[in-house]
Amino acid sequence: MEQKKIDRINELARKAKGPEGLTPAETAERDALRQEYVAAVRASLTAQLDSTCVQYPDGTRKKLKRKRP
Repeated sequence: MEQKKIDRINELARKAKGPEGLTPAETAERDALRQEYVAAVRASLTAQLDSTCVQYPDGTRKKLKRKRP
């Protein structure tokens, strides 16, 4: 995610805490930006976990498997 979008999320969060609050359009923009940010964090974490291996005491390595409920 671009730094410009993260800065906008922070700007909207500060404005929401202030006395003026957010307009409905700004609230919708904030929600969309938050969803995009969460998706980017999840994708990053998934990529990191997909490349993670467990090394056993005997020196063998095994990739982590995905658990699906």
